[in-house]
This record gives sequence, C-alpha cells and structure tokens, in this order.
Amino acid sequence: MASPSSALNKSSMVQQGRIRVLKEGSTPSGRDAGPVVYWMFRDQRLRDNWALIHAVDQANKANVPVAIAFNLFDQFLGAKARQLGFMLRGLRLLHRDLEQTLQIPFFLFQGEAIETIPNFLREYGASLLVTDFSPLREVQKWKEEICKRVGKKVSIHEVDAHNIVPTWVASEKLEYSARTIRGKINKLLPEYLIDFPTLQPPSIKWAGTNQSIDWDDLITEVLREGAEVPEIKWCESGENAAVEILMGSKNGFLTKRLKNYSTDRNNPLKPGALSGLSPYLHFGQISAQRCALEAKKNRKNCPQAVDVFLEELIVRRELADNFCFYQPRYNSLQGAWEWARKTLMDHASDKREHIYTKEQLENAQTADPLWNASQLEMVHYGKMHGFMRMYWAKKILEWTRGPEEALAISIYLNDKYEIDGRDPNGYVGCMWSICGVHDQGWQERQIFGKIRYMNYAGCKRKFDVDGYIAHVKRLVTETKKRKAESSLGKEAKELRV
Repeated sequence: MASPSSALNKSSMVQQGRIRVLKEGSTPSGRDAGPVVYWMFRDQRLRDNWALIHAVDQANKANVPVAIAFNLFDQFLGAKARQLGFMLRGLRLLHRDLEQTLQIPFFLFQGEAIETIPNFLREYGASLLVTDFSPLREVQKWKEEICKRVGKKVSIHEVDAHNIVPTWVASEKLEYSARTIRGKINKLLPEYLIDFPTLQPPSIKWAGTNQSIDWDDLITEVLREGAEVPEIKWCESGENAAVEILMGSKNGFLTKRLKNYSTDRNNPLKPGALSGLSPYLHFGQISAQRCALEAKKNRKNCPQAVDVFLEELIVRRELADNFCFYQPRYNSLQGAWEWARKTLMDHASDKREHIYTKEQLENAQTADPLWNASQLEMVHYGKMHGFMRMYWAKKILEWTRGPEEALAISIYLNDKYEIDGRDPNGYVGCMWSICGVHDQGWQERQIFGKIRYMNYAGCKRKFDVDGYIAHVKRLVTETKKRKAESSLGKEAKELRV
C-alpha cells in the first residue's frame, strides 16, 4: 500500500522518512488545488505534532487552506466513559486552542471513518489527506479502504508523529526483542531526536463554514453510555496538564521525581516514582519526542534515571509498535513465537489449582489477596502499577482453562479499565506475560511451560505486599466515597431544578 516518500518536496519541514505516501493523487496545479485535511486520531495535540506540521506546510506550499477532522468511534475497542471522557475533554481544549492560535477549523464526526472522511474530502474538494500513524489492524484497514474510496486527485500521506524514530524506519521487519531493535533505534536517534520547528498559522484561511460542536452535550452522552466504567479524577486531560506532569514546578516528573525513577519504579508502593505520562502518551496529548528532549536536558543531574526512562520511553514503546505493525496477530496466541506456542499448548491441559471465570476475575473474586488488590486498583483507579500488571496477567494464565482464554481475558480487562488501554504497549504487555513475546524460554514447569514464572512469594521478596494491599484498599474506599458524594450532589441539583 505505502510507497517511499520520494515524491515529497525535498524542502519539507518534516523529514521524509517520517512520511509514507499511501496514495499518490494526480497533482493539480494552480487554482485547481484543493485544501489539505489532517485526519487526527492518535496524536491529539497542537504542539510538537509532525503530522500537523506537515499538513500546514503542504497547505502553505500549495497556497490552500487546511482543516482538522476527527472521527469519534462508538466505544472503539471497548472504550468506556473513563477513556472517552478523558479524550473528549482533551479535544475540547484542543479545539479552543486551535481557534485562538492557529485559526484552523476543527470538524468532529461520529460514525465510520471509511465513510465520514471520504465524504468530507469530497464535500470540500480536498487534494491531500494527512493521517496519523497507528499500527493497529483496525486503523490500517480503514486507511486501505479510504484509499479506495477517495477521488483520483487525492493524495494520502501517513505521518508517524507518535514515535521518535518512525516505525518503518527503525526496522523493516518484526524484531525479536529489545536487544535486537535497541541498536537500530539508537543509531537513528541523532537524526530523528531533534527539536520541532515553530508552527505558524496557515497562510490561507479556511473559507468554508466552521462546525459548531456542543462539547458539553457530547461528553454527557458519552459518560452516560459508558457509565459502567466511570471517569477517574486524579488525571486531568489536555496538553497543558501533560506538560505539568512532565516538568511542572509543583510535582513534575523531570523537575521533582526523576531521581527516584531507576530505583523505585518497580515498587508498587511508590507509584509517584513513575512518570505518570502514559495516559497522555496514549492519547497523543504529549509527544514522546518532547519528553525525550526535556529528559536529555536533565541527564547531567540524574544520568542513570534518565537512561532508564529513555529506554522505556523510546526502545520499549517503539518495540511495541514494531510488534503490532509487523505481526497482524498481535493479540492472539498465533502471534507468539513458535517455541512459546508449543510450550503453552504442551501444558494447556495441566491441572490448575483454581479455575476462575471471566466474571470472577473481573470482580476480583480469587483466593489471592495480592491479585485481587491489583485488579481493584485497575477497576477503581484506572491504572495498575506496571510491575503488578505482569503478575496480574501471569496469574490469569495460571487460573484459566488455557492460554487462549487467558490472553483474551487479560486484554478484555486491560482495555476496559485501564485509562491507557487499547494500546500497543498493553497488547505487548499481555503477550509478554502470557506468551513470552520479547522474552526467552525459562526453566520448564507446570502450566507455564517455558514462559517466565511469577508468584506471590517472589513479590513478597521485592516489596511490602501487605502494604500494597492496604494501599489499594484505601484507594478503593476513597473512590467509592467520592462517587457517593458526587451522586448525592447530582440528586440534590436535580431536586433544586
């Protein structure tokens, strides 16, 4: 589908390697050129956004206006109020900032992107569609279909604004592990880990009608329909909130918490040691490239912490995109390496001490108080500590009828409750824990075969398990109390009305 970006103007503000030409349209000339449309979905920000920079740059070169289109899917991959509310609140701020700074119109559609986006391009006679990159199957299929549905004159450019080194540049194949991709990425960082050019408003203003969006009604509707998994209060949405988490003067990761990252990041009782950036990186409200640039500025103060952070931010994140991009069965046992599939199937019928249903697991009804605490942390807080996610997924393998069921349940729960679910990192995390992806074979044992094993006793050696369970209990109590107070306040307001 994609071709090299050699057809692009050499003087483009965006490196050519960051752009793939999915469809080459017949090049119009002069006044026949239509506007540029940026279909935003994975990178929901104005700052440090290579896709937006490219869209404005191409519009200015062709002397045409530019618009942003966003398609809101109905509960995409199981997203509920928790995820959609966070996303829409961020988009509302983005819409406001667009109007105030760049004067670029923002159009919001609901329905199927394979219909709404081509229809919008036709309505305004667009010549170029710029899209975000995502390795997920569904998104790739939408783009293939959109390429078929748009007119002959329309070109389609895909821009990887999510990764520092574009996925297709970092490697042309499925990588086995972090060890095999690390050198490739590090070799390319001097070329791609650069600062961003200043984004100026488009030289030609949009002449069409701007869309009026009732954000309050839209958010209320989404919260009602996805109320089964309510919003979280600890995580404020938007680009400014993301920058505050990264480098704020009060409790920013780089300014206040960085020094403890390398030593405390695997301790579930010290969540403050983590960056807290994953919701913002997932929704594209902050650029990984900006995080890396700012972290490098702090390296002289905390070299070890910065190096560990950059390994997670760059190598591990981009390894996850590599896996999902080059392995279409990224959330299936069929996507595991052959040795892992074999060992899991060899032990699929091993006797289990416990067999739990999906419902029992979802409701944290197991005999393991540590596992129950991790599940409750995810359900009520919207974010399970990264170390606990590994233990959590491996116990699901131990407590279900086989690896296929274990993987399906772990992905279902992760996508439903995690604020950063439905993400390559989440799929790879489940595949690592259950299917040994990006790992190696270990000593063979019951149920797990050669998949890396974790147990309760091992966790007790690493951190205060009882303290973690008590910590989650307090979290759940506080969350339930706030929810009850919110419901009472809502009822009182309705009575007054």
